Amino acid sequence: MDFLKSLTTAASGLKAQSSRMRIIAENIANADSAPASPGAEPYRRKIPTFSQQVDRETGAALIEAGRVRRDTTPFRTKYDPGNPGANARGEVAMPNVNGLIENMDMREAQRSYEANLNMVTATRRMVAKTLEILKA
Repeated sequence: MDFLKSLTTAASGLKAQSSRMRIIAENIANADSAPASPGAEPYRRKIPTFSQQVDRETGAALIEAGRVRRDTTPFRTKYDPGNPGANARGEVAMPNVNGLIENMDMREAQRSYEANLNMVTATRRMVAKTLEILKA
């Protein structure tokens, strides 16, 4: 197997999963942010997308972070009449972020990141062994 191709593929995976984790962290950070005024829209959950490309130079399959989409699921409502963003019924529209889903997405992204990192490590070991054999 071509070492450069495997390193290029793993590096693109690391970059894509890093981008995914940043978006998930932003979702988690804004999970409880309420709008400042009645009728204003709260934070809307972001969903990362990916696209596959082929590196013309090496022929390696690369994964790239695509454009970030907005989740169109309805907002949660919370009864909080003292909140400045509450409507006439005392309800506040809250972000459509589910902490459990975000945590599971984060774990999946971390595992994918680790798998790509292991691929880099294994490739480095193979290169080192190849050089060792060539020296002998």
